[in-house]
Amino acid sequence: MSSLIIFDLLIILTSGFIAALFCRFLKLPMLVGYIAVGTLVGSSGLKWIGSQHHEIESLAEAGALLLLFSIGLEFSLKELIRLRRHIMLGGFVQMILVVVPLTIFGWTTGLLWQPSLLLGLTIALSSTVLVFKSLAEYGQTTSTSGRTSLAILLFQDIAIVPILLVVPFLAEQTPDKSIVDYFFLAINSAFIILAIPILRRILQSWITPFLYRQRSLELIVLFVLSLLGTLITITWKAGLPPALGAFACGLILNGNRLTGQIDALVLPFRETFAAIFFVSLGMLFNPEIIIHAPFFAIGAFLSLLIIKSTAGCIAARLIGLSWKPSFGIGLGLAQIGEFAFILAFAGLQAGVLLKSHYDYILIFATGSLMLTPILLKTGLRLMVNETDSEAFGESPAAQLKLDGITSALVVGIGYIGKQISLHLETRGFFVCAVDFSPVNLYPLSQQGITSISGDARDPAVLGRARVKTVQLAIVCVPDDTMAIDIVKSIRASNPECTVLVRCRYRLTAEELHKLGGDIIITEETSTTKALIDVLTEKDIL
Repeated sequence: MSSLIIFDLLIILTSGFIAALFCRFLKLPMLVGYIAVGTLVGSSGLKWIGSQHHEIESLAEAGALLLLFSIGLEFSLKELIRLRRHIMLGGFVQMILVVVPLTIFGWTTGLLWQPSLLLGLTIALSSTVLVFKSLAEYGQTTSTSGRTSLAILLFQDIAIVPILLVVPFLAEQTPDKSIVDYFFLAINSAFIILAIPILRRILQSWITPFLYRQRSLELIVLFVLSLLGTLITITWKAGLPPALGAFACGLILNGNRLTGQIDALVLPFRETFAAIFFVSLGMLFNPEIIIHAPFFAIGAFLSLLIIKSTAGCIAARLIGLSWKPSFGIGLGLAQIGEFAFILAFAGLQAGVLLKSHYDYILIFATGSLMLTPILLKTGLRLMVNETDSEAFGESPAAQLKLDGITSALVVGIGYIGKQISLHLETRGFFVCAVDFSPVNLYPLSQQGITSISGDARDPAVLGRARVKTVQLAIVCVPDDTMAIDIVKSIRASNPECTVLVRCRYRLTAEELHKLGGDIIITEETSTTKALIDVLTEKDIL
């Protein structure tokens, strides 16, 4: 039996890898490929994998738990406080405008109110990961429209906790449950929530400094997995969804000096188990439900997109945006996010949702995610042209941009790139940061610095960064070949700006000078202080 499980796992991981490659080529979300290939190899397709192995299901559930753990780990309490008005108003309105009509529709068509409510809550969720990545690529994370979108998504992330708490209450439909049982379930829920800030303080005050002094990656991994397993077990024993324990663990570990390290260490586990989870979801999908009622499925799918787009548009308009960017936000939030799969799976396991309900959510969510690139591009074009930037009180650097005062482009946001960006911003420059990774850009975007995710060798990416208007360009990428290509692209678009390049080898410095690099600093001397001293000496700072 164990050899069969290993063989099934090999098929899942290999097919997931191939599907991910196709999605990268087609510029589609990877989870769309995972679900599609799961349907192909599962019992509804080639039947390479049966659904009878409980061990596979356990691994799939581990993927869902790690995804929720990552949400808690990346949850921004500072962003929550800063955007509290927009989160509560925009996020609440958006969710209500989706949940209420869907719940009423389900109830009037013969469903019980419990599955109708859970279906509405599940469909209301959008994809935080996809929307943030697209906003970063277009440099809109600090714009009014971008922050409005993130505020609504942040509310949805917060809402995951009470929704998970609601699932056991919706599932308890048997007559042998008394008022006392519901009372103890509520007490357990309150206990878990109240324990989070207490454990968070204990971790930051005693455990984190102790682990930091040990300087051992192995100890950190073992501690994180032990804490994660303990909290999942406690919530399960308390009659609550195990996913709540995973989310609580992320919140507890969030916001201390080890958070970034923990995220990097857990990333391989998370991505591997996430692939298993979404491929396993595809194995559960039954395409016959669509074949038997294609017109109903198409009509319902289009109706959901309209409802979600309208809800997002109205929510953004109530915050204070004009109709055009509000409609763009609505389109950007029209998809059904990846965590809808987790809630639907939890509802299926708890008996709240039927298999047919789950199949419809699976096909609607997958279809909406396949349309996400088109919807986001259209929505972002509408957002880019918005002019009502006062709503969030932009930083002084962003206002300087409007007056045509000195601006700088920083390419490569490693440690030095991040520090020089912050220093330039405090000196009155409008700074635009460009990097491959949205993760590297996130701390800067949190502080109001315009951030664009993409390859700086691409003229389209530099165009979004408005390279033609900058007066200073700083290139801090770790690869000299890439630095050469970036300098070529910058010079082709802006021959007048001052270009400072950090390179690894002295032999590269001469070639960079020929290409138009004004100031070249080699790796031995390219500390943040060295860069600042050179800029000061040249009367740039």
